[in-house]
Amino acid sequence: MRLIPFGEIVTTHGLDGWLKLNSFNPETTALSSIGKIYVEKGGISTEYELESSKPHRKQFLIKLRGVDGISEAEKWIGSTLCIAEEALPKLDSGEFYLYQAVGLEVVDLKGEQIGIITRTWATTGGEFYVVQSGNKELFIPAVKEIIEKVDFTTGKMIINPPDGLLDL
Repeated sequence: MRLIPFGEIVTTHGLDGWLKLNSFNPETTALSSIGKIYVEKGGISTEYELESSKPHRKQFLIKLRGVDGISEAEKWIGSTLCIAEEALPKLDSGEFYLYQAVGLEVVDLKGEQIGIITRTWATTGGEFYVVQSGNKELFIPAVKEIIEKVDFTTGKMIINPPDGLLDL
């Protein structure tokens, strides 16, 4: 089973074991349909049932079954909440989750290699692919105006970068 990082638990909320979660995708509705989640800390994954979740400002409040007090909840601050890949909502044809692009080779329209996607980065301004290019990191916006094609069969992402993007 492959676990997908979903967000970071940043603090407790109240005295009854609720936790605040910074989701890596703040617009997601996936938590509403997830039963089992996994909390990873220090290289160890612990399975929980997600008892409840609700949006809270730009975060989520989550309640894990069996975590019923602030002292039990505090030990999960700084941990990563993960979900099983098979529990993710199914996507339409041609759609993919950003994490699935990690490891793809990035090339321009001429076929020249730019680098390898090492991770994604979510900001309030949008999503980025972080591309390792030699000894520097490039931040490629995950927008259709730049991303021409994502081909999982060949393991390549073809981009049409605007002038100067690769020089930053």
